[in-house]
Amino acid sequence: MGLLNNLKAKLNPAKDKVSGLAQQHGDRITHGLDKAAKVVDEKTKGKYSDKIHTGTGKAKGAMDRLAHKDGTGTAGGTTAPPSSTPPAS
Repeated sequence: MGLLNNLKAKLNPAKDKVSGLAQQHGDRITHGLDKAAKVVDEKTKGKYSDKIHTGTGKAKGAMDRLAHKDGTGTAGGTTAPPSSTPPAS
């Protein structure tokens, strides 16, 4: 287990740096992912649109997890409920 612990210790600073960059440039990364997905979708003439959309969503989710590594997670209840209900028709 010593090798695994050494590897984790050496990779932790890189993970922190990537997390900081994801926090700083999250909007640019998201824009780049959308742009790349659009180009690929056009080149494949929409044949793989569903797979491209799924992959883009997963990439954005991974980027969000990197950017928000403060330990709150989804179990912390970070999303607030809506302040009011929609009007009835």
